[in-house]
Amino acid sequence: MHEGCSGSFENGKQVVDKVRMMGFSTQHMPMPLTIECEACDQSFEMVTFEDKCPHCGMVFGVTPCHAFDPDNVMAAGIDY
Repeated sequence: MHEGCSGSFENGKQVVDKVRMMGFSTQHMPMPLTIECEACDQSFEMVTFEDKCPHCGMVFGVTPCHAFDPDNVMAAGIDY
């Protein structure tokens, strides 16, 4: 089931489901990332592998292998 760092995802819900399943969703990332929210265009600091925009509630996720680059962060949906 675990594909290491080679796994690919079609959407943000799959990313968030994966980090939840692996127990990483509340763990702090090695380095926080500044994310621009796709829903409200506000910036916020993403500090855990699953995080939520404080302005509108859009949930974002990134796998630990890809947490070094904001381009790898994917939106899952508001209050997902």
